Amino acid sequence: MPTSAQPAPASHPRIRVGIGGWTFAPWRNNFYPAKWVQRRELEYASRQLRTIEINGTFYGAQKAATYAKWAAETPDGFVFSLKAPRYITEGRRLAEASKGINGFVQGGLAEMGDRLGPILWQLPPSRPFDADDLAAFLDALPRELAGRPLRHVLEVRHPSFECERYVELARSHAVPTVFTDSPDYPSLADRTGDFSYARLMQSVDKVPTGYATTELDRWAQRARAWAEGGDIDELPHVAATEPQGSPRDVFIFFISAAKQRNPAAAMALQSRVDAG
Repeated sequence: MPTSAQPAPASHPRIRVGIGGWTFAPWRNNFYPAKWVQRRELEYASRQLRTIEINGTFYGAQKAATYAKWAAETPDGFVFSLKAPRYITEGRRLAEASKGINGFVQGGLAEMGDRLGPILWQLPPSRPFDADDLAAFLDALPRELAGRPLRHVLEVRHPSFECERYVELARSHAVPTVFTDSPDYPSLADRTGDFSYARLMQSVDKVPTGYATTELDRWAQRARAWAEGGDIDELPHVAATEPQGSPRDVFIFFISAAKQRNPAAAMALQSRVDAG
């Protein structure tokens, strides 16, 4: 059985490129080695990529032992992102979500140790911007767990969030906003926290790497600019772009669209970033 190899050391260690999940049947034809056993897919994927966004937690929290198992199967330096359960973000009022938030965070996430990266809170397309409701939700997000800082990121999917008041509110809580490279949802590149998080959702099947070479080159430039603390004028903003800031971590995921191409897209972008 082939030996899985960790990616080469990064020249931009703050930038992590990955995919959503690690279990997808078509990946057994074009990503995982032939006859690679399914129970070892996370082991392999985590040695080709530097991050994976876990989608399973969106449908329900897992047991502490499961979080520990996932962490144990990955190499040093690897980081997961977790999508928070939808029963929290799709409830009637975000201001009433504190019990669900604490139940999820305190329900075993500490078992992931240093493999725990950002927690992604994805709001449904049906939820419009309500400043007071959202402020109460952001206030309820815990900032540390077992002595480690927690990082939260918010994905908004209703067009009413495309306003300066939202950006001001997110900045006041230092919670980053997901940049969605998507024609279906708001794509806000406004910096609202101390790290950057992008979900690229336009891979195409006819391109082996999901995104064209020119697009991958452009995203590598953007990733480096974010990592160096820059803002990117060419991406959509609802508030004025900001001056150069401090270096920051960057998480970029290839999600949905031509899903079978996403591992190749992630590895192609990571290699460009690492090449400087």
